[in-house]
Amino acid sequence: MKIKQQKQIKAFLAESFGNDRGEKLFEMQDKALGEIIGNTKGKTENQMKTLIQTILPRIALYKSFIAAGLSDDDVYKYMRKYMLEIVAAKKHSSTVKMEIVPGFYAIYSRVFLKIMRTTDLQESVQEHGKDYFNVTITKCLWHTACVENGCEELCRLFCDVDDVTYGGLKKIGFTRTKTLGYGGDCCDFHMFRK
Repeated sequence: MKIKQQKQIKAFLAESFGNDRGEKLFEMQDKALGEIIGNTKGKTENQMKTLIQTILPRIALYKSFIAAGLSDDDVYKYMRKYMLEIVAAKKHSSTVKMEIVPGFYAIYSRVFLKIMRTTDLQESVQEHGKDYFNVTITKCLWHTACVENGCEELCRLFCDVDDVTYGGLKKIGFTRTKTLGYGGDCCDFHMFRK
């Protein structure tokens, strides 16, 4: 299976560390990713696809920074840069582009809620009204993967991606008071029509 994110990670490492060191870090990340994928058991096909394409490459990047001897501050700095300036910025940009669609809020809320009702990536309850929808997530594949791979602290950056993705949109507002990644008992998404 081709993992699209690997190309993005490789480019990020070359830009951040130069070609030689970036290549070495990418080799470490790629090897770590293979090992993590090989050690991941008991997941559905859908969960494995999401893990391989989205979550595990970032966990492997985090682990490769630690294995390379970067300071805790540098590990956090580079992971935050990758997660927010590349991953989240791209997600935000695509959401902004979707907002131009007439009826965007109605379409987006319907699709979001349908996905949350039917996915096996999270366990959640949903409620909605004319101008809002709430999703309370009590179990999340991103959090579970971080815990299972011994890097629960990394999950905070996955949570922060949502803040960037949904921040500053014109048609949808987003708030949250707690997340699993930050030690809460749930992630309490509140989305509303602007």
